Amino acid sequence: MSLETFGPVLLIGAGKMGGAMLEGWLKRGLPPASLTVLDPAPSAEITALASGQGFHLNPVTTTTPPQIVVVAVKPQVMDDVLADVASRIPQSAAVVSVAAGKTIANLARHFPPGQPIIRTIPNTPAAIGRGITVCVASGSVSGDQKDAATALLEAGGDVAWIDDEDMMDAVTAVSGSGPAYVFLLAECMAEAGIAAGLPADLAARLASVTVSGAGELLRTSDADASTLRKNVTSPGGTTEAALKVLMAPGAMPETMTKAVAAATKRGKELAG
Repeated sequence: MSLETFGPVLLIGAGKMGGAMLEGWLKRGLPPASLTVLDPAPSAEITALASGQGFHLNPVTTTTPPQIVVVAVKPQVMDDVLADVASRIPQSAAVVSVAAGKTIANLARHFPPGQPIIRTIPNTPAAIGRGITVCVASGSVSGDQKDAATALLEAGGDVAWIDDEDMMDAVTAVSGSGPAYVFLLAECMAEAGIAAGLPADLAARLASVTVSGAGELLRTSDADASTLRKNVTSPGGTTEAALKVLMAPGAMPETMTKAVAAATKRGKELAG
């Protein structure tokens, strides 16, 4: 679905994630005249963008009812925001939430029965168009609404749909929290390089570029991660020596499994 012929869109919240999505939509051809943005304290960048592009920023009234509403506010203020703006959202509009931990049931209590609701979990690389967003829809969401949501969310990278909302806590643990695991890996590699005798700036640069480059190779290659790892590992070489430590019982594979399980558990607790 092309954004160039897209119907009216309402974005609620133009902070870091919402602002990145907004810029991505405009770059992909979303007509500014069809876009309304509500944010109580828009940044200077968003205000300037509205002035330059011509989309509606904090209008007193929305003259054209939106077909799709993207709610990109922090989870802790989601209930207050929806309580304030729900009356401005037509029952026919699909509501797309990008707030972690807010279930479809939690969102639905702000709307009339049958409101189409899509719960999503993006991750921070979506801010540069290189993330992945996982979506689950309520039973009232149509195929066309799913297509529309996909088109908007693809501004942040890949989009995947699941049918079982219970999977969202595990999704959050793997991809939502996942960038932090990768950043920690880069930190640990840099610290290990320093311990091995490298200057701190060189160690940090080697770790950063290696992690980002390996990620890009994984993204663009037809081979899976296991195959790529084996391709780098020569028998009896330096990589094999390192991997024997990292893959030993109780080391990286088991630690990652425990970490994802802990994040999944915490996600269920936060969702209530």
